[in-house]
Amino acid sequence: MKNAIGREIPERIGDRALAPFAGAFATTHAGPKAARHQKTAPRVDDKLLPSIDAAIEACGLSDGMTISFHHSFRDGDRLINQVLDACASRGIKDLRLFPTALFPVHEPVIGHIENGTVSRIEGSMNGPVGAFVSQGGKLAEPAVLRSHGARWRAVEAGNVEIDVAFIAAPQADRYGNANGIRGKTPCGTISFCAVDAQYARKTVLVTNDLAPYPVHPMEIQQGWADVVVEVDEIGDPGSIVSGTLQLTKSPTRLRIARLTAEAVKASGCLVDGFSFQGGAGGISLAVTKFLGDEMERAGIVGSFGMGGGTKLLVDLLHRGLIRTILEGQAFDLDAIASLREDAGHVLIDPGFYANYDSRGCATYMLDAAFLGATEVDLDFNVNVNTHSDGLLLHGIGGHQDVAAGAAMTMITVPTLRGRIPVIVDQVTTVTTPGEVVDVIVTERGIAVNPRRDDLKERFAAAGLPVRPLEDLRHEAEKQVRPIARPVFGDEVVALIEWRDGTVIDAVRKVEGWT
Repeated sequence: MKNAIGREIPERIGDRALAPFAGAFATTHAGPKAARHQKTAPRVDDKLLPSIDAAIEACGLSDGMTISFHHSFRDGDRLINQVLDACASRGIKDLRLFPTALFPVHEPVIGHIENGTVSRIEGSMNGPVGAFVSQGGKLAEPAVLRSHGARWRAVEAGNVEIDVAFIAAPQADRYGNANGIRGKTPCGTISFCAVDAQYARKTVLVTNDLAPYPVHPMEIQQGWADVVVEVDEIGDPGSIVSGTLQLTKSPTRLRIARLTAEAVKASGCLVDGFSFQGGAGGISLAVTKFLGDEMERAGIVGSFGMGGGTKLLVDLLHRGLIRTILEGQAFDLDAIASLREDAGHVLIDPGFYANYDSRGCATYMLDAAFLGATEVDLDFNVNVNTHSDGLLLHGIGGHQDVAAGAAMTMITVPTLRGRIPVIVDQVTTVTTPGEVVDVIVTERGIAVNPRRDDLKERFAAAGLPVRPLEDLRHEAEKQVRPIARPVFGDEVVALIEWRDGTVIDAVRKVEGWT
């Protein structure tokens, strides 16, 4: 069947009937949310166990169950591999892996797919696991990718039932209070898994810093935790920062960043109380810097900034240019330190940030957002999951949530990336629909969605290089030779869910390239 943007999706996957995407805000859910498991505790309850293996046994983890994890350590995470190794040693099979995201460090997951320990994955895949899954035939069911807000919604709605949540906790006490901003190896907020801790049948905190009671702030609360385990290593904070989280030095990308900042100024939203979210890419980080400089020159104080905490956002807070940082995850060590030290740096969870099934999302309060893309098409649809080669190499993160929420969503991309056009007739995979994308900023000019003639007029009046998106595509394609395109089979290897649980696209097996 086809959804509202014309993408062909299956009617069913296994026992699950799929609902097609109908529009960014077309779905309204009513009725009760899923029930939590009762966890009545005796007056004296020693939750501390000696090992991950002991925790697996105590929780009754067995074949076919669902296990969840958070990704706050990003490419420095150690826990997923440790738990899967322990499960494999016990002969446990057919697990559903439900992480908030997988990174290159999780390449050993491939071996656990091949040996049958893992048969299903519901979570973003960055790197080798995504490439492996894209070539098909390895999982019992298609992988399911969700945004940060959509994952939270899916747990609360009962779309995903977690048997055991494993939480890497940089600091915890033996009664089950934990956070991610203190301890020997702080990683920033661990609030991604707060919903897991509350709804899982069993919740296991794994820490390398067992501290005296009470550990605070209590991102994970004692009433949610069943088991605490102390180990030598849970993750490396030094690997939270990756190459994509560095301020760009490219002249092309710096031009894009400057054009974006000029467009924000021309839009009329750069006034006292301005709020924004920047992405994690080098261009978006540069936009944050340029906007900060512009705000300082104009004497403007913003209400808040989001986007994952970075040194650049912390700098704006320290300079008094924004009153608050709303922090869902830390992207560098400066942000982690600021979370401990700055009263205006506030921990939030994905439910507060972007839960579609709630009475308010922080993303809805954004004036502007600057996001990246692997591809953009002439309908302003955006792809962040696959490259033009068709392989799953990136997660959704908060892309959908922010694009849908911000008053002005700007996609910042070069027209060519590695001699490959970024603007295409039709994106390989639709992650975010064009109806919630307002502006595309490239080094060759700015394209404005026809839905936003108001912005087009403001940009033109400011002398900005406003151009049709199709012209930018043609100009870029003249610079390169035709590239190899993926040949897709019929097998669906992954589903891309929209924020409301409907399916916006299906990713099919890559059979080869031509």
